[in-house]
Amino acid sequence: MWFIGWKGPSGFSASSTAQQVTHGIDGTSLTAIITGASSGLGLETTRILAFRGVHVVMAVRNVKNCIDIKESILKEIPAAKIDVFELDLSSLASVRKFAADFNSSGLPLNILINNAGLMATPFMLSQDNIELQFATNHLGHFLLTNLLLETMKKTVRECNQEGRIVIVSSEAHRFAYSEGIRFDKINNESEYSSYFAYGQSKLANILHANELSRRLKEEGVQITVNSLHPGTIVTNILRHHGYFNAVANMVGKYFLKNVQQGAATQCYLALHPQVKGISGEYFTDSNKASPTSLAKDTKLAQKLWELSVSLSNTK
Repeated sequence: MWFIGWKGPSGFSASSTAQQVTHGIDGTSLTAIITGASSGLGLETTRILAFRGVHVVMAVRNVKNCIDIKESILKEIPAAKIDVFELDLSSLASVRKFAADFNSSGLPLNILINNAGLMATPFMLSQDNIELQFATNHLGHFLLTNLLLETMKKTVRECNQEGRIVIVSSEAHRFAYSEGIRFDKINNESEYSSYFAYGQSKLANILHANELSRRLKEEGVQITVNSLHPGTIVTNILRHHGYFNAVANMVGKYFLKNVQQGAATQCYLALHPQVKGISGEYFTDSNKASPTSLAKDTKLAQKLWELSVSLSNTK
């Protein structure tokens, strides 16, 4: 269990915090985009990367609210470099606008952290008529990553420094539908399970990371892509399940990770020199872990890529 704190090969454990896993790392030459940066793991990741000198772009749905959050970070870290851009991952139009705005800003891009997510929502469709968890957790991030890749490649060439893409998945990928991805039933409301659909979207996150990693390796591009399970944490992700949310908040502090511990693995993958050159892996507790056989299925990953291209109307 996390509170026992067994250290893995990295020297870190489930009890390590984001501040601990980034100790002594200077990120002043780096620029990062973090989705879902205004709360929970995204906010803590923003705070830690800014503390380490990284120029952070907070990609959030509510810019007005996030301005206040930005100001609170600046009070704590006066030297922090933070920008706020609007991004609604459930809208492909919003993803395209965000990418266009960022790409035209002239900013470099060293790190992309696909952190935002929804968990176990009732059946709903996105603005593009795609099941909401799949649309938000996977498809929006898929399109965002593709649209930002050229800027990241340009940054790598100009800085001669490895780029990193970090995709937040979950151990819930082990509890997807039995076939993994329901390619022909993404929008099937009659057979919808909020928890299996969440697992499907988290499985998609790992498959996306693996397939993108494979493609970048084939191109010889110096960009790594890894996925991760942050741990079981009390955040607002359970807001659609009042009873479970209440219980989690009551007992979570005794049995679950706190946000500082939950953000550790994504901060580790974003900044730590131990991860240099490592790509296409799945991590938990700042150490390599083994996902399910479905998550390692290259044919499934390629099929998901083709579906994602089709649904997002991108190349």
